[in-house]
Amino acid sequence: MFKAIYPAVLGLSLLAGCSMAPEYQRPASPVASSYPDVSPQAETGSEALPQWRSFYTHQELQHLIQLALQHNRDLRVSELNTERVRAYYRIQNAARLPTLNATASDTRARTPADLSYTGESGISNTYAVGLQMPAYELDFFGRILSLKDQALQQYLATEEAERSAEISLVAAVANQYHQLVALKEQAKLAGEAMTSAKRAYDINQDSFDAGVGTELDLKTAEAQYQAYRASQLAYLDQVNQAQNALVWLVGSELPTLSADSSLLQREHAPVDLPVGLPSELLTRRPDIRAAEHTLKAANANIGAARAAFFPSVRLTAFGGTASAELSDLFKSGSAQWSFTPQITLPIFTGGRNKANLEVANVEQRIELAQYERAIQTAFREVADALAVRRTIDQRIDAQSARVAAAQRRSTLSNQRFDAGVDSYLPVLLAQQELFSAQRDLVQAKLTKLNNQSALFAALGGGLKSDF
Repeated sequence: MFKAIYPAVLGLSLLAGCSMAPEYQRPASPVASSYPDVSPQAETGSEALPQWRSFYTHQELQHLIQLALQHNRDLRVSELNTERVRAYYRIQNAARLPTLNATASDTRARTPADLSYTGESGISNTYAVGLQMPAYELDFFGRILSLKDQALQQYLATEEAERSAEISLVAAVANQYHQLVALKEQAKLAGEAMTSAKRAYDINQDSFDAGVGTELDLKTAEAQYQAYRASQLAYLDQVNQAQNALVWLVGSELPTLSADSSLLQREHAPVDLPVGLPSELLTRRPDIRAAEHTLKAANANIGAARAAFFPSVRLTAFGGTASAELSDLFKSGSAQWSFTPQITLPIFTGGRNKANLEVANVEQRIELAQYERAIQTAFREVADALAVRRTIDQRIDAQSARVAAAQRRSTLSNQRFDAGVDSYLPVLLAQQELFSAQRDLVQAKLTKLNNQSALFAALGGGLKSDF
């Protein structure tokens, strides 16, 4: 009998499950159809983004990114979260099929005299062995199917969140490495300025000792020297802090780093990127895909909440053998079976089911707003990076011209001071301007590198699968 029941139940489980979830339709994108101030030629086509190894061509930086993808603890937590949600989905998916358990029992019971057929009390034994199907719900109204779909979408959202974490990590390592390179270069510039100021101080000291120079020039030169010395020490502190930040991002001990300034040169800058259309962000950006999967999960949860208003059908079955003596357990005539269908119709729940449906609908609207916000955030990140990209090369050119002019001014000021034409003040001002111009040039080059990284990440580039 049980052999006939279980296949029938299995067939019903496959036939049941019409979903009551609302039909999902992707919401309209709440952003403009094109980026501001971008030529149509730059947005045409759907050229794929380069892999991160092709984008970040500096070998030392590539090695750091690879180490971070292997050892970063935040990324590891994200990966484990994906595994956990995947297991939860498997649990929820298993609920669609009936459970079959093997059971064996030995029941010993005492019957009092007034309940005994013989009028005497007695002790009886019952031995039973068989297969049991615990209460199994036939999913006629799609409640379990909706919960399974919800779990699937949550798993897919977590998987996309892991990919988003990879992109953020790659960009963070690149930006921190760029910062380290820039700080080392600025510390070097401060050291050069300090050396130059020390020479000027020594010259003024000799002039003062000879009775030719003034104490004002001497103290001015000394103040200049000490200022550059303090600047260099401050930059060296920041270099150490940048290295500590890299250790934290990478998640392991750093290899010996050169972090040379060649990365700041234009020939070593990352490759240009295809911008594409804003609509392509929906498929490029894993955080947007994660938000959409979460929206789909909320949509499926509405189906489960709706199904709670309808009857539920549960089946319980047992098939096996039973006897009063253990030796007779498998003899002919000891077969035993039971089949118990149960229908439950919600009549009064105190408004619980209605409230649950309201919660599900509100949660769906919340996730819709979150999805739209994710798109708007992505659009803004790309637009911001494009805004910087439009002018950064011109800024670098302007700063380079400023450095060249400041260097010439410094040379002329020193010549006039050496000739006794001017006091030390023009030399001081020229050195200050040169140091400021050099620092601003390094900062402009750093801005370009970090903006390229920001645009790469904003467009959805930098996945671990690239490596």
